[in-house]
Amino acid sequence: MKEAKKLNISRSLELFEQAKQLVPGGVLGARKPSDFIEGEYPIFLEYGKGCRLIDVDGNEYIDFLCGYGPIILGYREEEVDEAVAKQIRDKGFCFTLTQRYQNELAQKLTELVPCSEMSIFLKTGSDATTASIRIARAYTNRIKVMRCGYHGWHDWCVEMKGGIPQKFYEDVYEFRYNNLDQLEDLMKQHGDQTAAIIMTPFGHPLHQKMEEPKPGFLQGVRQLADKYGAVLIFDEIRTCFRLRLGGAQELYGVTPDLAVLGKGMANGYAISVVTGKKDVMMAAAQKLFISSTFFPNSDGFIAALKTIEILQRDHVLPKIWERGNRFLKKIQEIINKYPVGAELSGVAPMFFITFKRDQGETHRGRRDDFYTQLIRRGIFFAPHHHGYINYRHTDQDLDITANAIDEAMAYLNEKYKVD
Repeated sequence: MKEAKKLNISRSLELFEQAKQLVPGGVLGARKPSDFIEGEYPIFLEYGKGCRLIDVDGNEYIDFLCGYGPIILGYREEEVDEAVAKQIRDKGFCFTLTQRYQNELAQKLTELVPCSEMSIFLKTGSDATTASIRIARAYTNRIKVMRCGYHGWHDWCVEMKGGIPQKFYEDVYEFRYNNLDQLEDLMKQHGDQTAAIIMTPFGHPLHQKMEEPKPGFLQGVRQLADKYGAVLIFDEIRTCFRLRLGGAQELYGVTPDLAVLGKGMANGYAISVVTGKKDVMMAAAQKLFISSTFFPNSDGFIAALKTIEILQRDHVLPKIWERGNRFLKKIQEIINKYPVGAELSGVAPMFFITFKRDQGETHRGRRDDFYTQLIRRGIFFAPHHHGYINYRHTDQDLDITANAIDEAMAYLNEKYKVD
């Protein structure tokens, strides 16, 4: 199988050299070149539409990162953008006091999300997870937290501990997804001091295979929270409005006390939510302070209301599941053809292609070669993060992608001489 031609990303590299003189590291967080494959992926994008992106060098991609999750409909979704533009033109969006759209969105959430009785609106996922922990601690008058999954960049949960005193996270204990025994052991030790169990109800650990809950796992976590009087928080930043309108809690039938929502709710506009049972949520009104200049801005409310309207009106999620299931079936058939150690995990709306670890550590080379061949063929996945399907991915887009995956797998099979 012929190797795909390397992309011209000279303008991206030039801008990155400039950026390094202006911004620490050039770009921050999960958008660093080292989080992709250096020298192969673009660093700066110019514009997008639907499911396609154009970088500053003019290369076009079918995108499966979807802005790391917020783009559930598509880039530059005209109906959503026009609703926001109209709000800005006709009424404005940043005021001293709150506009009424807060109430409309809170009411909509109570209709859709099983645990939702009251809501607080913020801007980012990290805002929401941190606020949920503060609420749980105020409600229970306890300190300790059990956590499972990625919950953002704030002191109590960030993976890289640089700049953070140990005392800021010393009361936070981690357990593995689908390992109920591990959580039970932790609760036996710390349960009477535990304010919250916070977890992603669908397993999407960093850089690893995705996992659905084993039978009884989420129910077991719910029972442990009840037994010890801890607040159960589902981090549904990625899953709500993507797996179901009501999130993984609707899909799997286990209701938490609080949930944090964001990403796909507003198709790219900045808004997040802590929502949940009234008695727990009222701690936010009585015992603590949560405030920001920009939390009440109505551009996010308007975008969320319009996005949810479209999701419901056009039956978006069932269509994503249908297309995605067909696509994942094709991917699995391709993986079965080539014994290169590739594995497919996840579900139709969000999935991941990883490579089995081996003693010779060749899985790293296979992974990087695979994703290099995809980006050179105009298919934008990330080697360390799962992909998403949005509403504007057509069957043709998915067929083009499946063909590129087939070619990339064939290239690996030949390069690594797998029989």
